[in-house]
Amino acid sequence: MRSVLNKSRASILSAVITGGIAVVLYRYAKFSIVDPAYASPWVSVLLNVILFGLCWWLTAFLLNKFPVYKILAVLGLLVVAILAERYITVQNNPITIPAIILFWIGVAYLTMTEFVWKYRILILFVFGLVLSYYFFLFLTAPNNSVDHRLDFANVMLFPIPVFAALWGYEQWRWLTNLKSDKAKAELMLLKSQINPHFFFNTLNNLYGLVVEKSDQAPEVVLKLSDMMRYTIYEGKEDVVLLRDEIIYLENYIELHKIRYQQKVDIRFTHRLAQDYKIAPLLFIILLENAFKHGVERMREGAYVQLHLTAEHNQVTFEIENNFKPKPTVEPRGIGVENLRKRLEHIYPNRHQFNVEQQASIYKVQLTIEL
Repeated sequence: MRSVLNKSRASILSAVITGGIAVVLYRYAKFSIVDPAYASPWVSVLLNVILFGLCWWLTAFLLNKFPVYKILAVLGLLVVAILAERYITVQNNPITIPAIILFWIGVAYLTMTEFVWKYRILILFVFGLVLSYYFFLFLTAPNNSVDHRLDFANVMLFPIPVFAALWGYEQWRWLTNLKSDKAKAELMLLKSQINPHFFFNTLNNLYGLVVEKSDQAPEVVLKLSDMMRYTIYEGKEDVVLLRDEIIYLENYIELHKIRYQQKVDIRFTHRLAQDYKIAPLLFIILLENAFKHGVERMREGAYVQLHLTAEHNQVTFEIENNFKPKPTVEPRGIGVENLRKRLEHIYPNRHQFNVEQQASIYKVQLTIEL
C-alpha cells in the first residue's frame, strides 16, 4: 500500500514539475521539443505530447530514487541554458554551454551515481579544462563577433566516448567480479555442507564406543578433536599440503579401526613424487561412503583399498570397496553430489571423476590436473 502511495505521489509531483518547466519554457523562450516550423501543426502537437509524456515518466522514475531537490537542480540547469540562449544575444554567451555541460553531468550522476562518484575528480578535471577553454574563447574573441560554439562542441564531445568506454569497462569488471563472488559463495556453501556430514558420522562412531564403555573412547575423542580442528581451520583454506590430507585420511581410518570389532581389510598406499598442494577435503567423502555403504553393512569379508599417487602435476586417488547389494535403490546422498560440484568450481576441465560398479564391487577414480 505504501509503495502504491509513493508511486502516485511521484507521478503527481512529476506532472507538476514537468508541466511547470514546459509552461515556463514556452512562455518565456517560445521553446517546444518539436518546432512547428518543421512539421505540420497536428504532427507537432502529437509529438510534443508524446515527448512530454516521456519526460513525465522519466521524472517520476527519478523521483522514486532521488530527492526532489536533486531533480529540480538538474532540470534547473537545462531551463537556465534554454533561457540564456533565448535572451542573451552575445555570441559565445558564457551561460548556455556551461549550463548544458553541468546538466549532462547531473544526468549522469543521477543515472550512474557510483561511476560518477568514483571518477568525480577526473570528470571535474576534464570538463573543467573544457569550460576553461570555452571561457578563454569568450574572453579573447574580439567583440565576440565569431560564434565558436560549433568548434567548441567538438572539444566538448571528445571526452564522452572515453568516459563511455571507461563505464563499459567498469560494467564488465563488475559482472566478472559478480560471477567470481557467486562461485565463491557456492563453494563456501558446499564446504559448509561437508562439515556436518562428517561430524554426524564421527559422532555416531564415538557414541557407539561410549555406550560400549570402551577404554578406547578417550583416544577416539583426541583423534576426533584433531580431525575436527583440521576440518574447521584447514577446510576453509583454498589449498592445503597433500601430505596433510593423507594424515587426515589415515586418522579417519584409524578411528574406524578402533570402532569396528570385526576384522576389516583396510589398505592405504600412497606415493608422492612431490608434496603438491590441493583443495582440502576432496577425498574424505569417498572414504566415508566406502565405510557407510560397504563396511558398516557387512558382517565379514569387508575391505577398503585406497591408492593415491602424485606426480607430473597430477594427483590420482583410487578407492575400491565391496558392499552388500540391496534389492531397492537408495537415494543418492549429498556427499558425492557436493564433491562433483566442488570439482567443477575448483578444477573445471582439469579433473576426471569415474565411478564403476560391478556386482558387489564399487570403484571410484578421481584424477586432478594441478
